[in-house]
Amino acid sequence: MDFELTIDCHNDLGEGPLWDPRENALYWLDINKARIQRRNAGGEVQVFDMPFKVTALGLRQSGGFIAATERGFHFWDGKGTALKFIAHPEEGKSGARFNDGKVDRGGRFWAGTMDPRSATSALYRLDPDYTVTQMDKGITISNGLGWSPDNHRMYYADTLHHVVYAYNFNARKGSLSGRRVFLQVPPEEGLPDGLTVDNQGYIWVAFYDGWRVTRYAPNGKADRQIDLPVARPTCPAFGGPALNELYITTAIDGMSNKELAKQPQAGNLFMLKPGVKGLPEPVFLG
Repeated sequence: MDFELTIDCHNDLGEGPLWDPRENALYWLDINKARIQRRNAGGEVQVFDMPFKVTALGLRQSGGFIAATERGFHFWDGKGTALKFIAHPEEGKSGARFNDGKVDRGGRFWAGTMDPRSATSALYRLDPDYTVTQMDKGITISNGLGWSPDNHRMYYADTLHHVVYAYNFNARKGSLSGRRVFLQVPPEEGLPDGLTVDNQGYIWVAFYDGWRVTRYAPNGKADRQIDLPVARPTCPAFGGPALNELYITTAIDGMSNKELAKQPQAGNLFMLKPGVKGLPEPVFLG
């Protein structure tokens, strides 16, 4: 696969690519190093060393970002390293932290927690009035979230259960029903991690330790596969002014020196143009 762009960032745990159309910039994270990275329209990369781990970002209507962090929900102004606390639904729970998160088209921010030791994590919805509601539970590692173009379906990855769920989504209420298995992945094929949905309603899933990102039709059938030169892709996201660029973050977390020697591009950010476009990124209304 020929990539249009490779950013040589060697992230320990690259995650959460987010296109910001307000400034034609791409943001992404290195969770383990508590870093937010920004690539501007001119190609310059700026690094923000945050006081603790930021695990997901979403655009905020009034400027800046809504963030999931290891210490709950916060606001970030996009300029410095200060984070403004909102709420933490699992405060005091040992060994757990937030992981992936996204804003829905109703202006609500969804984020899930993770605890690799047991299936005790959950999915939460933060409303614009800062009310937090638990939306699902019994999760191991919360990961990719996405909504169909018609806004009638939501997808959600539970990594250590090797599954991507689909739900009926009530856009007006922000409620879920009818959870079912959209994708069950054999362990030897990698772990379902981040995901995104394109404007044709197809779902792109990154497979950690699977060396690939796979595009699935809404019926769950694999449509195409992007092979990567690294084992641990973490999250795909569409960006660019025309939303025709697919960005893929990757990780080196836990890899041996021998593995790293065979994967010199591990931890880098990749971009290609897959011939389809993404959906506009919603904004948090709080």
